[in-house]
Amino acid sequence: MYVRKTLSAAVCSRHEIVLNVASSGIAALLLSGGRTSHSQFHIPIYITEDSMCSISADSDLAGLLRKTKLIIWDEAPMINRHCFEAFERTLRDILRANDMNNANKLFGGIVIVFGGDFRQILPVMPRGGRQDIVNASINSSNLWKHCIVLKLTVNMRLSAGSSNVELEKTKEFAYWILRIGNGNVSEPNDGEATMEIPKDILLPEADDPLKSMIDTIYDQLETSLSKARYFEEKAILAPTNEVVKKINDKVMEMLPGEEKVYLSSDSICKQDNPSNSNLDLYTPDFLNKVELSGLPNHKLCLKVGVPVMLLRNVDQTAGLCNGTRLLVRRLGKHVIEVSIITGTNIGNVHFIPRMPLTSSDKRMPVKFQRRQFPVALCFAMTINKSQGQSLSKVGIYLEKPVFTHGQLYVALSRVKSKDGIKIFIADNEGKRSRYTTNVVYKEVLQKV
Repeated sequence: MYVRKTLSAAVCSRHEIVLNVASSGIAALLLSGGRTSHSQFHIPIYITEDSMCSISADSDLAGLLRKTKLIIWDEAPMINRHCFEAFERTLRDILRANDMNNANKLFGGIVIVFGGDFRQILPVMPRGGRQDIVNASINSSNLWKHCIVLKLTVNMRLSAGSSNVELEKTKEFAYWILRIGNGNVSEPNDGEATMEIPKDILLPEADDPLKSMIDTIYDQLETSLSKARYFEEKAILAPTNEVVKKINDKVMEMLPGEEKVYLSSDSICKQDNPSNSNLDLYTPDFLNKVELSGLPNHKLCLKVGVPVMLLRNVDQTAGLCNGTRLLVRRLGKHVIEVSIITGTNIGNVHFIPRMPLTSSDKRMPVKFQRRQFPVALCFAMTINKSQGQSLSKVGIYLEKPVFTHGQLYVALSRVKSKDGIKIFIADNEGKRSRYTTNVVYKEVLQKV
């Protein structure tokens, strides 16, 4: 991140235009004037190999792109290669107005710096297998052969501000995580391998491991409500939304205070389903039971002082983007008052209203609208959602093992040292274990 910020500042100092974007909202907040790539470049949500970005040649954005000297694109490995290809075709089309030769230049002649770590989670492909995920990666694109790969060899984030003794421990920890990311801890690793977790980071034995995990990570929880910094540095991570919901519900049961329940209003988007003659089958009661990734649940239970996560980009300039963690300050009937507890906007107070939300999940045969607050409880979050966040204390609750490339690496690398990690692992029979699965698609790493 330091390199990207320095590069951006150097180009801007020459009075030239730099566009800073990232594939996730959390990463975008770390960049000066950063925005998500989909928002900045109008990349389609439903992307195909023939897609183009929705940028007209006479628009203000097209004019901005014609004057742009450099584009810095962070967290590039985590989105589909078709997004880059669509943007590349769009740039050629737009920039040929400056010079017809630009139509034959890569990205229309604009220099683009891609940043990211291929050991982290790759593009999410619903119902996709290993081959689909590898094929969707940016280094499977024809654009990759034109890229010059530069590698950073020292983890400055982990070593900053450490004493010599701490630095040695940090180097050892960083090397161990690197081997996990490369799939070298348990050989051979051809996609999946079982690895042993060191005893010192395993959760101590307990009759109720979930309660023990909550007590370990959120010590003195009851007296820490309303303290933003307390939740800024802590989280419990799990691979699936199902386990995350179970943890969040358990924490809410343990907390004092009056609970306020918000129920959504759900309805079919008839204008988006003109050819479907069975719309009457999807009753409000049926829609209320639908739970989809990225969409708040029909029933949302909140208390003053609990942490929540935004599920939509509300106002990126104010730091309110998908993945931002917030602390609930007041609960109204139509609006909730929150303060930001992560990033550069920490402490800023905002009001979040109910809003109409639709899901892009193709598993749902019809499009429907849910009017609800765009938030979810965030004592626990999925490993995918944690990518890009730095924490001091992390619990990794592996009631179910990780299931895709980079998840274990991402979970373990949220902290600077082993002292900040506790892991619970259950085997196939639900019994406590020291062994877990590490998923690494080495063919992706071999192309870098």
